[in-house]
Order: sequence, then structure tokens, then C-alpha cells
Amino acid sequence: MKVAYLTGEYPRATDTFILREVQALRKQGLEILTCSVRTTSVEHHVGPEQKAEAAATFNVLAAARRPLRLLLSHTKAMREPRRYLRALRLALRTSPPGLRNHVYQMFYFLEAAVLAEHLRKHDVDHLHNHIASSSCTLAMISSAMSGIPYSFTLHGPGIFFEPVHWRLDAKIETAKFVSCISYFCRAQAMLFSASPHWGKLHIIHCGVEPERYSPGPRSDRPTLLFVGRLAAVKGLPVLFEALSLIIKDHPSALLRLIGDGPERGKLESLAKEMGLNDHIEFCGYRSQSEVAEALSKTDVFVLPSFAEGVPVVLMEAMASEVPVVTSRIAGVPELVDDGVSGILVPPGAVAPLTDALDSLLKNASLREDMGRAGQEKVKREFSTASEAEKLKRLFEHYSSVKN
Repeated sequence: MKVAYLTGEYPRATDTFILREVQALRKQGLEILTCSVRTTSVEHHVGPEQKAEAAATFNVLAAARRPLRLLLSHTKAMREPRRYLRALRLALRTSPPGLRNHVYQMFYFLEAAVLAEHLRKHDVDHLHNHIASSSCTLAMISSAMSGIPYSFTLHGPGIFFEPVHWRLDAKIETAKFVSCISYFCRAQAMLFSASPHWGKLHIIHCGVEPERYSPGPRSDRPTLLFVGRLAAVKGLPVLFEALSLIIKDHPSALLRLIGDGPERGKLESLAKEMGLNDHIEFCGYRSQSEVAEALSKTDVFVLPSFAEGVPVVLMEAMASEVPVVTSRIAGVPELVDDGVSGILVPPGAVAPLTDALDSLLKNASLREDMGRAGQEKVKREFSTASEAEKLKRLFEHYSSVKN
């Protein structure tokens, strides 16, 4: 079976779980072609795996910007006028209101023919999309134009802020199936879709390869680690405030931040204003092997986000036997058992975050117990190989199901 994978940008340093899923499906016998709407910038090619995937990935927008390629793709699509017109009607019907949104929807329609031609050329049996916003709109229209069925993985939290804008209802209706990363995610999909379609909503976790991670000798300096985009949604100012309180009892404590993003400049200025420069290290993007090495030397992993799906970085930390402190939001409690593998705190609350970090830094045996429990949970329920096997079975099952 030949499956095309589509995302807005692939590969990205922040979405290594998609790369792992692709690799796991290939190991299980599926032929996976990767497609990306936009070309990723070089800072996302943090290792040889990302560089190899980038070189082999079809970039839709780059192809669509070539006038002759765009014209030929639409000419070929028009040979099946019913499908072509059905795709056009679908694009118009699902366009959000407003002139600008209509213009963007027509761009998706133009790009859809380029993607459809690429899929037909490579004899693709099924199209699968990750992230249910713009790239999923493209997948939906391209599927209608090509006749190639599609599915998508629903993550959140962003899509749940604007489900009407992105016509989540229409995407669930037209998809063969939807892979939901958590029960919380599935419940949100049920909220924004008609009940006859609930049967096609399946739980497939994002996962990690536990064997990539292992504990190592910890640093003499109490070390906290954050991995993720440096963006407002991650709640880092709250963490900085908690850190300013923690260093009173742990004067040598260090917070390492792996990742980059739009708020980096502001966060660097904030750390300086708060007198935390000696306690915060901005590391930028790092490869997966470098993240694994950093985790092996970490005492506590912390993720004080205001909104999440089920963060893969938490799985990586738990696989490394590192206890986690994170916000009690969305699907996170499905991964982290409060008081067992980590500590869940109210989002945006400085005092509970401070208390949780302080209690773990003071108690090595508690850190060890939580670390072991977290590793067992990830191995049991969040392994890339086992979740990819479930996804493979869905591809095979729905390939025989007629609409």
C-alpha cells in the first residue's frame, strides 16, 4: 500500500514525532511518500534524518509557483470534469467568510491540482494529513479532485480555537477516518461533528521510540529542562517567576531551554531584567540525539503550557526516566499520572509550579520513583512502533470501505 503524508512543513525540528511515525510505517511495509505545503528552512534540518527527509519531500507550493506546472496540473484534472467541479464546489462551500479567506481558499484549490497530479503520478492509494488546519483543507480538496481517499491526524490545541473557520465538521465528514491523539481530542472532534461520523474517530497516540532514551549521570547542579517553541502559549514567563523563587533554596539551579521561536528575544530580555542570566541557558534548536543527551542529565522536565495536545516532549522525558512537572490541561492527564510519573499543576499558577519543582529538587528518591513509573507508562502506551501498527491497520481497513 502506498500512502502519501502531507503537512504544512515537513520535516520540522518541532515535529519529529511525524518523522518517527513515517519511519515506523515504512518498517512495517508501507510505502510512504512525504509531501509538504511549504519548504522548511534549514534551521529545522537539525540532523541527518531531517536532511534526508527534506531532500526526498515533494513541496507543493514550490511546484505550484511554476506557471506551466500549475496549468498542466489543472488541465489534467479537468479531464475528469465531475471530480474537478465537485472539488471546486467543495472549496467554495467550505471557505470561511470574508474576501481574504475566499482568496486563500482559491489558492488551496489551485495547489490541490498540483498535489493531485503528483499523487496520481506516483500511484498513491491513500493521502494522510497531519494538523487539521490549512494543509488539511488542501488534502480535502485534493482528495475530491483526484478521487484518492484521505484521512488526517487531529492534534489541537490550535484547531479547537477556530473549528468553524477551518471547517472541522466538513473535514471529519469527508475523511475516511480521523486519527485523534487523545480521548480529549476525540471528544472535541465529536463536539464539532455530526454523530453519524463519530465511528470514524479513532485514538492513535503520538509516540516515541523508548529505546532512544535512557537515564545518565545527573549534573552536580540542579537542572530543569524545557523543550519546545519559545512562544507565548508555553507559559515561560510563569516558569521564570517560579525559578526566581526556587533559587532561594536552590541557589545553583539551572533552567535549560531547548528550542526557538517568536518570543526568544522577549524572553532573553525578561531573564536579564529578572536577574536570571546565570540560571537560564538558551540553547536554540537541537537534534534528537542532543535532546536525548540533555534529558539524560536532567533532574526535572518542566512544561508550563497554557494549551497543548499531548506533548511528545513529555513522552521523551518520561522515557528518559525524568519526572515531569506540567499543566493539567487537555489530554496531558492521559499521559502523566499525577503524583505517580510527575506532578500536574494549574496552568498559569506560579505558587503550585514553584512548590512542585521545589519538592522534586529536594527529593532524589521521589524523582527516581516517578522517573521509573513514567518510563513504564510510555513503553506500555506511547510507543511509536505500536501506535504506527494501529494506524497501519486503519489504512488497510478503510481502503476496503466504500463511502
